[in-house]
Amino acid sequence: MYVKIVNEGTGGGHPLALRCPQCGQNGTFEVVHNHPDLHVQGFWLGLRRCPNRDCRAGVFYVANDQMQILRTYPPLRIDFDSTNVPQKIVETLSQAITCHSERCYVASAIMIRRCLEELCEDRGSHGSTLKDRIAGLKDKVMLPDELFQALDELRLLGNDAAHVEAKAYDSIGQNEIEIGIVLTKEILKSVYQYDSLVARLRALKKQP
Repeated sequence: MYVKIVNEGTGGGHPLALRCPQCGQNGTFEVVHNHPDLHVQGFWLGLRRCPNRDCRAGVFYVANDQMQILRTYPPLRIDFDSTNVPQKIVETLSQAITCHSERCYVASAIMIRRCLEELCEDRGSHGSTLKDRIAGLKDKVMLPDELFQALDELRLLGNDAAHVEAKAYDSIGQNEIEIGIVLTKEILKSVYQYDSLVARLRALKKQP
């Protein structure tokens, strides 16, 4: 096996532009001294450090010969503001995000579907099927029609993940899950966070 150790020069040994998995900030990650990069059969492997002085987390990377980042350890996670969201739902969506970061897309889709179940339960929407419970949410929460449509699409995505015979989507991969998580975040924001944001803005108004 071909292994080359590189401290500086073409390919490895240079700072890398990354988003930190720990603090979420974008930056130019520094080379860690005394930790040279390795070039192994067409792949670069190395250690970089977050430039954020309040973080300084270490990140391992894997890149190809064009220095396109293929993986980081810990993996990058989709950010999620959990303010005012019930803890049970926060934990479930966090698991969906973790599954996505580890490329376990079917598992992530199932956890997104579980988020919908927990949203319906929290808002007291009942029914024999998830489809019925989502329909019942229209009497429980205020959402744009587009987000109600998104709820049903997320239900179908979860069905495809949980049942072999379900074929609403051709595949369940990175693109489907990333869009699914973004839509889930927007639904939760509308249900649990908008009122609080408006209240905070009103509190900043000058008193008469």
